[in-house]
Amino acid sequence: QVQLVESGGGLVQAGGSLRLSCVTSGLTFSNHAMGWFRQAPGKEREFVAAISWSGSTPYYADTVKGRFTISRDNAKDTVALQMTSLQPEDTAVYYCAAEGREYTTGNWFYTWAYDYWGRGTQITVSS
Repeated sequence: QVQLVESGGGLVQAGGSLRLSCVTSGLTFSNHAMGWFRQAPGKEREFVAAISWSGSTPYYADTVKGRFTISRDNAKDTVALQMTSLQPEDTAVYYCAAEGREYTTGNWFYTWAYDYWGRGTQITVSS
């Protein structure tokens, strides 16, 4: 069974930084694009960042561009999200996701493109 486990969430003051990590198992990690999404109460899940299976192509939502950095470590089957300059509007549950198919070339910024999801980790940014 494919499993994705997020860690690194917590409470941080505005302007602070956090690093999220997602450890995967049950799939050939290096062959799959990976993404980060977030969902605030009462809102739909939204795209945050994604990285291609090759690791050469990162994508970011406009709301986090310049503040967040996605990376992957294929040797550890792990994808990370480094978050800086956090703001209260970043408060949400953050989810790690993996595409179901291997060697994809696009659609990494759509929720429907991902077949596997972690249970999420809470990020709360205080003003």
